Amino acid sequence: MDTRTALIAGASGLVGGHLLNVLLENPLYQQVYSLGRRPLPRQHPQLIQQTVDFGRLDGTPLPAADDAFCCLGTTLKKAGSQEAFRAVDYDAVLNFAQAARKAGVRRFAVVTAMGANPRSRFFYNRVKGEVEEALEAQGFDSLIIAHPSLLLGERGEHRPGEKVATVVAHLLGPLLRPFASRPIEGRTVARALVALARQPPPGVQTVPSGALQQHGG
Repeated sequence: MDTRTALIAGASGLVGGHLLNVLLENPLYQQVYSLGRRPLPRQHPQLIQQTVDFGRLDGTPLPAADDAFCCLGTTLKKAGSQEAFRAVDYDAVLNFAQAARKAGVRRFAVVTAMGANPRSRFFYNRVKGEVEEALEAQGFDSLIIAHPSLLLGERGEHRPGEKVATVVAHLLGPLLRPFASRPIEGRTVARALVALARQPPPGVQTVPSGALQQHGG
């Protein structure tokens, strides 16, 4: 069986943490490089951690790899300003993609958001849509763009508003099952990304939340 090397950015987050586990458990990936601002409290024979500054990746060559997975993202509240939010959700994501392309990555998977649109009047959705457009111009053989709805799962940070939404989502989940907007577990998104990256079609593939449920179920 052919084996691959993967890069992952954002493994400290909800989806990224599950994604790292899925990659390390998958025999397809012989080596997994986790890139982050600080090391994770995790050890594994296939895992190699590299500390990077996503704002200055131009001078940081990444290891040669086949696939790259990007789970970088923050919230406006945590970022503190629109400029700081854009520095993570646009600049850091694009910097990682460009560095991954130079490292030989052919398949790039990224988690953005339902409602991403470069012409949206909502700043959050507009930035998500703008970074998608920028990623499409990078020349990857395959670009997988995940559009999850409300993410469920334990986070390493406290988000009171999201906690309330999660409780409501659990209560309403059975009523929303026929709809693509129903909540989705972070680990389901992670499994879907790895499944989609195995043999993706050429070009850009935008995957709505309902399809992520199917691929990651």
